[in-house]
Amino acid sequence: MADDDRTPDDDLQELLRRLMNGGAIDPEQLSRMAGMPVDPATLSQMMQQFQGMFAGAQDGSISWDATKRQALHIANQDGLGVTDGQRTDLDQAFALAGLWLSEVTTLSPTAELPRAITRGQWVEQTLPVWQEVAEPVATSIADALTEALRSQVPEEMQDIVQSAGRLMRGVGGTLFATQLGQVVGKLSLEVVSGADVGIPVIPAGSAVLLPQNFAELGAGLEIPEDQLALYIAARELASARLFRHAKWLRLHILSQIDDYARGISVDTDALEEMASRLDPSNPEELRQALESGALLPQQSEAQKLALARLENLLALVEGWIDVVTADATARVPHLERIAEAIRRRRAEGGPAEDALGALVGLRLRPRRLREAAAMWRAVGDAVGISARDSLWDYPDLMPTSEDIDDPAGLIARLEAQARGEQPEADDMDDALARLLAEEAERTEGDADRDAPAPPSDDDEGHPRPEGDQPV
Repeated sequence: MADDDRTPDDDLQELLRRLMNGGAIDPEQLSRMAGMPVDPATLSQMMQQFQGMFAGAQDGSISWDATKRQALHIANQDGLGVTDGQRTDLDQAFALAGLWLSEVTTLSPTAELPRAITRGQWVEQTLPVWQEVAEPVATSIADALTEALRSQVPEEMQDIVQSAGRLMRGVGGTLFATQLGQVVGKLSLEVVSGADVGIPVIPAGSAVLLPQNFAELGAGLEIPEDQLALYIAARELASARLFRHAKWLRLHILSQIDDYARGISVDTDALEEMASRLDPSNPEELRQALESGALLPQQSEAQKLALARLENLLALVEGWIDVVTADATARVPHLERIAEAIRRRRAEGGPAEDALGALVGLRLRPRRLREAAAMWRAVGDAVGISARDSLWDYPDLMPTSEDIDDPAGLIARLEAQARGEQPEADDMDDALARLLAEEAERTEGDADRDAPAPPSDDDEGHPRPEGDQPV
């Protein structure tokens, strides 16, 4: 086909074909399509970046390999291995902390031995959970990119955009996956243990500690390292015991996060405004927009409710761990200083808040943690640690938000249960009783209608024998 016979559709189709196949892009071709002169050097750099994204996104799926590569690159850049001395010291701390925990909780120890791991190992072990948390947002951003492209293309070119939609979804998802790698990689430089994040990112029942990050934390707190190790080890083991005992808890927390994340939509106006002034040679602005959550709009009412449920649940988990850890490490001389330092680090916005804020716009601060810890303390003092810990046996036994506000009601129910008394019915119990009674009435009515009719009398009033029908 001669150049004079080419149409804009022909140029765009060839451009997309070259992008999909990783071929070179002619800047003059783009200039001709745009109808204006374009700097070839800038376009070449932009096309190289695009082609790198297109290479792994042709099937429309999200390339989580990019996440792993990026996270491991950051984690291992200055990562150190675990020395024999560190492993021995931490094994001793875990062993002693485990003995102390058995004195203050009825939840049994985990079968898996606690381990000292590197930053890179932490990335590999936790990445599946981060992908699960981030996937709804990645999908939303990918859909928004596709819709933004469709809204800006003339009607006569919609068919071409439609054919490239799957590719654009892959590009948007891969872009977000790369950002996820940045977040998880940076997080690996800060966390000191598996439970440090607050949400269950390591397998249930596992207990891990990162010696390199632990050493940096201790240097900043000016607390004897052996005492800090005992406290962190006790917290980690308490968390491992809890999630091993309450096998439903991990899924319960992740499902609450998923409920929140699936309600996310991308602010397409902000996306289009940013795209209109984005410098292709400097993708830093797009990276910062993704990291700051600027593309995520205000929370919906459903998200606010999901966030409230999640905050209460995490406060209950963290509050119980705080109480049990404090009881187990009561022999540690600088216990109050250590506990206060950990609480302050968490209150200032710990690693989990930064990570979840970047990924799903979820800013978690356990504002109710002190109230939840006070509730667990009051329950344990009133009814004992066995009754306290039994509340983790089943999801329907979990304390509610009202129990955090007023532990007296929960304590009264537990005391009545210990005496063998039936708990006082509440509104939910009354409603359930009414539903069951109505269902029983309907069942009886259906049975009466379906029952065979009794034999009728004959003409003289005598009962007709069964089977004797009038002619």
